[in-house]
Amino acid sequence: METPRYRGIARVSNLVDSLNEGIGRTVSWLTLVMVLVTFTVVVLRYLFNMGWIAMQESVTYMHAMVFMLGAAYTLKHSGHVRVDLIYRSRSQRTQAWIDLFGSALLLLPVCLFIAWVSWEYVAASWSVLETSPEAGGIPAVFLLKTIILVTAALMILQGISQFLRSLLHVLDDGPETVADAET
Repeated sequence: METPRYRGIARVSNLVDSLNEGIGRTVSWLTLVMVLVTFTVVVLRYLFNMGWIAMQESVTYMHAMVFMLGAAYTLKHSGHVRVDLIYRSRSQRTQAWIDLFGSALLLLPVCLFIAWVSWEYVAASWSVLETSPEAGGIPAVFLLKTIILVTAALMILQGISQFLRSLLHVLDDGPETVADAET
């Protein structure tokens, strides 16, 4: 069904979805890199009696990036926990209402709260350009902590996209996907 009055909303939602899809797919490759680095750390330690703190810490950094930067991608693909006993058995219109209110009353306020309470924590880390407490560690703890704010921002954007998609579905009783609204 063509809905020209909602094209702008559909474009915003699709843009956010594309951003988080790209980030999620890109960051998923870190899992492979993480396995390879972990394997290398183990081989170096047990076969050659060698180790690098920075290499070990890099696994922690990658692990954080996979989960934190992949959160919005997971939301986009409905991979987060919800009460499926209630949700799954409902009509698509009722699911849209649940997503609409869930985004507006739960997801967005929680993500805004996370951003708000994390701001000073991240700013304090940046003010001293915080480094690893370990000798030879990665001198970029401040960048790792910044991922908290990036995650909150990506989740807010994806929450807005989810809200807009649900709103379109409720208002128009329309397309199964917003992409259908652009045709």
